[in-house]
Amino acid sequence: MSGRIALSTASVYPESTAHAFGWAASLGYDAIEVMVGIDSLSQQTSAIRQLSEHHQVPVSAVHAPCLLFTQRVWGTDPWGKLERSAAMAESVGADVVVVHPPFRWQKEYAAGFVDGIAALESSTELSFAVENMYPWRASTRRGMEMYLPGWDPSEEDYANTTIDLSHAAIARSDVVEMAGRLGDQLRHVHLTDGSGSARDEHLVPGRGTTGADRFLHHLVASGYAGDIVLEINTRRCATREEREVDLVESLEFARAHFKVPAA
Repeated sequence: MSGRIALSTASVYPESTAHAFGWAASLGYDAIEVMVGIDSLSQQTSAIRQLSEHHQVPVSAVHAPCLLFTQRVWGTDPWGKLERSAAMAESVGADVVVVHPPFRWQKEYAAGFVDGIAALESSTELSFAVENMYPWRASTRRGMEMYLPGWDPSEEDYANTTIDLSHAAIARSDVVEMAGRLGDQLRHVHLTDGSGSARDEHLVPGRGTTGADRFLHHLVASGYAGDIVLEINTRRCATREEREVDLVESLEFARAHFKVPAA
Protein backbone atom coordinates (compact mmCIF):
# COMPACT_ATOMS: atom_id res chain seq x y z
CA MET A 1 0.00 0.00 0.00
CA SER A 2 1.09 3.56 -0.70
CA GLY A 3 -0.31 5.42 2.28
CA ARG A 4 0.82 8.81 0.97
CA ILE A 5 -1.20 11.84 1.99
CA ALA A 6 -1.00 14.48 -0.75
CA LEU A 7 -2.19 18.07 -1.12
CA SER A 8 -4.04 19.30 -4.18
CA THR A 9 -2.82 22.66 -5.41
CA ALA A 10 -6.52 23.61 -5.65
CA SER A 11 -6.66 23.53 -1.84
CA VAL A 12 -4.77 26.81 -1.47
CA TYR A 13 -6.57 28.80 -4.20
CA PRO A 14 -6.47 31.81 -4.70
CA GLU A 15 -2.83 31.34 -3.70
CA SER A 16 -0.64 29.96 -6.47
CA THR A 17 0.72 26.54 -7.36
CA ALA A 18 4.07 27.66 -5.97
CA HIS A 19 2.44 28.43 -2.62
CA ALA A 20 0.88 24.96 -2.60
CA PHE A 21 4.29 23.32 -2.82
CA GLY A 22 5.48 25.53 0.03
CA TRP A 23 2.51 24.58 2.18
CA ALA A 24 2.96 20.88 1.46
CA ALA A 25 6.64 20.99 2.40
CA SER A 26 6.20 23.04 5.57
CA LEU A 27 3.21 21.09 6.93
CA GLY A 28 4.51 17.60 6.15
CA TYR A 29 2.35 16.43 3.28
CA ASP A 30 3.90 13.52 1.39
CA ALA A 31 3.14 14.67 -2.16
CA ILE A 32 1.29 17.15 -4.42
CA GLU A 33 -1.49 16.79 -6.95
CA VAL A 34 -1.24 19.52 -9.58
CA MET A 35 -4.55 20.98 -10.70
CA VAL A 36 -3.85 22.36 -14.17
CA GLY A 37 -5.84 25.58 -14.20
CA ILE A 38 -5.78 29.31 -14.80
CA ASP A 39 -2.61 29.79 -12.74
CA SER A 40 0.04 29.94 -15.47
CA LEU A 41 2.57 28.06 -13.31
CA SER A 42 0.25 25.05 -13.18
CA GLN A 43 0.42 24.81 -16.98
CA GLN A 44 4.22 24.75 -17.18
CA THR A 45 5.84 21.35 -16.84
CA SER A 46 9.30 22.80 -16.28
CA ALA A 47 8.01 25.02 -13.45
CA ILE A 48 6.26 22.08 -11.77
CA ARG A 49 9.41 20.00 -11.98
CA GLN A 50 11.51 22.81 -10.49
CA LEU A 51 9.03 23.37 -7.64
CA SER A 52 9.00 19.66 -6.86
CA GLU A 53 12.79 19.47 -6.79
CA HIS A 54 13.18 22.69 -4.78
CA HIS A 55 10.72 21.69 -2.06
CA GLN A 56 11.56 17.97 -2.23
CA VAL A 57 7.86 17.15 -2.60
CA PRO A 58 6.99 14.59 -5.30
CA VAL A 59 4.07 15.04 -7.68
CA SER A 60 1.67 12.12 -7.29
CA ALA A 61 -0.94 13.13 -9.86
CA VAL A 62 -1.90 15.67 -12.51
CA HIS A 63 -5.52 16.83 -12.68
CA ALA A 64 -6.40 17.53 -16.31
CA PRO A 65 -8.03 20.92 -17.09
CA CYS A 66 -11.57 19.65 -17.62
CA LEU A 67 -13.56 21.92 -15.29
CA LEU A 68 -15.99 24.49 -16.66
CA PHE A 69 -13.65 27.38 -15.89
CA THR A 70 -10.64 25.63 -17.47
CA GLN A 71 -12.35 24.79 -20.78
CA ARG A 72 -9.85 26.93 -22.71
CA VAL A 73 -6.71 25.96 -20.79
CA TRP A 74 -4.39 24.08 -23.16
CA GLY A 75 -6.80 24.64 -26.02
CA THR A 76 -10.32 23.38 -26.55
CA ASP A 77 -9.65 19.83 -27.81
CA PRO A 78 -10.43 17.53 -24.84
CA TRP A 79 -8.19 14.70 -26.07
CA GLY A 80 -5.38 17.19 -26.57
CA LYS A 81 -5.77 18.27 -22.94
CA LEU A 82 -5.46 14.66 -21.75
CA GLU A 83 -2.41 14.06 -23.91
CA ARG A 84 -0.71 17.18 -22.49
CA SER A 85 -1.66 16.11 -18.97
CA ALA A 86 -0.08 12.73 -19.62
CA ALA A 87 3.09 14.37 -20.93
CA MET A 88 3.32 16.51 -17.79
CA ALA A 89 2.70 13.50 -15.54
CA GLU A 90 5.43 11.50 -17.23
CA SER A 91 7.87 14.39 -17.05
CA VAL A 92 7.36 15.09 -13.33
CA GLY A 93 7.17 11.45 -12.22
CA ALA A 94 3.44 11.21 -11.50
CA ASP A 95 1.58 8.02 -12.34
CA VAL A 96 -2.04 9.24 -12.21
CA VAL A 97 -3.98 11.66 -14.40
CA VAL A 98 -7.33 12.67 -12.90
CA VAL A 99 -10.07 13.34 -15.44
CA HIS A 100 -13.76 14.23 -15.29
CA PRO A 101 -16.34 12.57 -17.56
CA PRO A 102 -17.37 14.69 -20.57
CA PHE A 103 -20.18 17.21 -20.42
CA ARG A 104 -23.31 16.28 -22.35
CA TRP A 105 -22.63 18.90 -25.02
CA GLN A 106 -19.25 17.28 -25.81
CA LYS A 107 -21.06 14.61 -27.80
CA GLU A 108 -18.20 13.38 -29.98
CA TYR A 109 -15.78 13.28 -27.04
CA ALA A 110 -18.36 11.47 -24.91
CA ALA A 111 -19.13 8.87 -27.58
CA GLY A 112 -15.57 7.58 -27.57
CA PHE A 113 -14.65 8.42 -24.00
CA VAL A 114 -14.52 4.98 -22.34
CA ASP A 115 -12.53 3.38 -25.16
CA GLY A 116 -10.36 6.47 -25.55
CA ILE A 117 -9.38 6.45 -21.88
CA ALA A 118 -8.43 2.77 -22.16
CA ALA A 119 -6.31 3.54 -25.24
CA LEU A 120 -4.50 6.37 -23.45
CA GLU A 121 -3.73 4.10 -20.52
CA SER A 122 -2.37 1.45 -22.85
CA SER A 123 -0.15 3.89 -24.75
CA THR A 124 1.19 5.79 -21.71
CA GLU A 125 1.16 3.22 -18.88
CA LEU A 126 -0.43 5.92 -16.73
CA SER A 127 -3.65 5.54 -14.75
CA PHE A 128 -6.38 7.86 -16.06
CA ALA A 129 -8.59 7.87 -12.98
CA VAL A 130 -12.11 9.00 -13.94
CA GLU A 131 -13.72 11.01 -11.15
CA ASN A 132 -17.25 10.70 -9.80
CA MET A 133 -19.33 13.80 -10.45
CA TYR A 134 -22.99 14.54 -9.61
CA PRO A 135 -26.38 15.56 -11.01
CA TRP A 136 -26.72 19.33 -11.26
CA ARG A 137 -29.53 20.65 -9.09
CA ALA A 138 -30.55 24.12 -8.01
CA SER A 139 -32.76 22.89 -5.19
CA THR A 140 -33.84 19.66 -3.52
CA ARG A 141 -35.61 18.58 -6.69
CA ARG A 142 -34.25 15.92 -9.02
CA GLY A 143 -31.01 16.95 -10.70
CA MET A 144 -30.15 17.28 -14.37
CA GLU A 145 -27.80 14.77 -15.96
CA MET A 146 -24.95 16.92 -17.25
CA TYR A 147 -22.32 14.25 -17.90
CA LEU A 148 -21.87 11.52 -20.50
CA PRO A 149 -21.52 8.56 -20.25
CA GLY A 150 -22.61 9.49 -16.70
CA TRP A 151 -21.49 11.01 -13.41
CA ASP A 152 -21.03 7.67 -11.56
CA PRO A 153 -17.85 5.89 -12.77
CA SER A 154 -18.94 2.62 -11.17
CA GLU A 155 -21.46 2.25 -14.00
CA GLU A 156 -18.76 2.14 -16.68
CA ASP A 157 -15.88 -0.19 -17.49
CA TYR A 158 -13.02 2.08 -16.43
CA ALA A 159 -9.81 0.44 -15.24
CA ASN A 160 -9.11 3.33 -12.84
CA THR A 161 -11.36 5.77 -11.02
CA THR A 162 -11.32 8.57 -8.45
CA ILE A 163 -13.76 9.09 -5.59
CA ASP A 164 -14.31 12.70 -4.51
CA LEU A 165 -16.31 12.97 -1.27
CA SER A 166 -17.65 16.47 -1.94
CA HIS A 167 -19.08 15.30 -5.27
CA ALA A 168 -20.57 12.25 -3.56
CA ALA A 169 -22.27 14.51 -1.03
CA ILE A 170 -24.03 16.47 -3.78
CA ALA A 171 -25.15 13.22 -5.43
CA ARG A 172 -26.16 11.88 -2.00
CA SER A 173 -24.10 8.78 -2.69
CA ASP A 174 -22.77 6.57 0.09
CA VAL A 175 -19.01 6.68 -0.49
CA VAL A 176 -18.37 3.32 1.16
CA GLU A 177 -20.95 1.66 -1.06
CA MET A 178 -19.42 3.38 -4.10
CA ALA A 179 -15.95 2.16 -3.11
CA GLY A 180 -17.36 -1.32 -2.72
CA ARG A 181 -18.85 -1.24 -6.22
CA LEU A 182 -15.58 0.00 -7.70
CA GLY A 183 -13.37 -2.51 -5.91
CA ASP A 184 -9.94 -2.63 -7.54
CA GLN A 185 -11.00 0.08 -10.01
CA LEU A 186 -10.60 2.65 -7.21
CA ARG A 187 -7.16 4.12 -7.88
CA HIS A 188 -7.32 7.62 -6.40
CA VAL A 189 -9.15 9.58 -3.68
CA HIS A 190 -9.98 13.25 -3.22
CA LEU A 191 -10.49 13.51 0.52
CA THR A 192 -12.83 16.35 1.44
CA ASP A 193 -16.43 16.58 2.68
CA GLY A 194 -19.86 18.00 1.97
CA SER A 195 -23.17 18.62 3.67
CA GLY A 196 -25.44 17.27 0.95
CA SER A 197 -26.33 20.69 -0.47
CA ALA A 198 -26.36 21.44 -4.19
CA ARG A 199 -23.04 23.28 -3.91
CA ASP A 200 -19.63 21.65 -4.43
CA GLU A 201 -18.41 22.62 -0.97
CA HIS A 202 -15.08 20.79 -0.58
CA LEU A 203 -15.18 21.07 3.19
CA VAL A 204 -12.38 20.06 5.52
CA PRO A 205 -12.93 16.30 6.08
CA GLY A 206 -14.97 15.68 9.19
CA ARG A 207 -16.94 18.91 8.87
CA GLY A 208 -19.56 17.41 6.57
CA THR A 209 -21.91 14.44 6.52
CA THR A 210 -20.24 11.94 4.15
CA GLY A 211 -18.68 9.86 6.92
CA ALA A 212 -15.14 10.59 5.77
CA ASP A 213 -13.66 8.75 8.75
CA ARG A 214 -15.72 5.63 7.99
CA PHE A 215 -14.66 5.85 4.36
CA LEU A 216 -10.96 5.95 5.24
CA HIS A 217 -11.36 3.00 7.61
CA HIS A 218 -12.99 1.08 4.76
CA LEU A 219 -10.08 1.88 2.46
CA VAL A 220 -7.57 0.54 4.96
CA ALA A 221 -9.60 -2.63 5.54
CA SER A 222 -10.00 -3.23 1.80
CA GLY A 223 -6.29 -2.84 1.05
CA TYR A 224 -6.56 0.38 -0.96
CA ALA A 225 -3.17 1.00 -2.58
CA GLY A 226 -3.48 4.55 -3.91
CA ASP A 227 -2.85 8.02 -2.54
CA ILE A 228 -5.17 10.17 -0.43
CA VAL A 229 -5.30 13.72 -1.81
CA LEU A 230 -6.71 16.55 0.29
CA GLU A 231 -8.79 18.73 -2.03
CA ILE A 232 -10.49 21.32 0.16
CA ASN A 233 -11.82 24.84 -0.38
CA THR A 234 -9.94 27.51 1.63
CA ARG A 235 -11.08 30.51 -0.44
CA ARG A 236 -12.99 32.01 2.49
CA CYS A 237 -9.93 32.01 4.73
CA ALA A 238 -9.18 35.67 5.44
CA THR A 239 -5.58 35.09 6.57
CA ARG A 240 -2.72 32.64 6.07
CA GLU A 241 -3.25 31.55 9.66
CA GLU A 242 -6.83 30.50 8.91
CA ARG A 243 -5.71 28.61 5.80
CA GLU A 244 -3.01 26.85 7.80
CA VAL A 245 -5.57 25.70 10.38
CA ASP A 246 -7.66 24.08 7.64
CA LEU A 247 -4.67 22.45 5.92
CA VAL A 248 -3.29 21.10 9.20
CA GLU A 249 -6.69 19.83 10.36
CA SER A 250 -7.17 18.05 7.02
CA LEU A 251 -3.76 16.38 7.20
CA GLU A 252 -4.27 15.31 10.81
CA PHE A 253 -7.71 13.87 9.95
CA ALA A 254 -6.23 11.82 7.12
CA ARG A 255 -3.37 10.50 9.23
CA ALA A 256 -5.68 9.66 12.11
CA HIS A 257 -8.12 7.62 10.03
CA PHE A 258 -5.98 6.24 7.20
CA LYS A 259 -3.52 4.17 9.19
CA VAL A 260 -1.82 1.72 6.86
CA PRO A 261 -0.62 -1.41 8.68
CA ALA A 262 3.15 -1.77 8.85
CA ALA A 263 4.60 -4.21 6.34
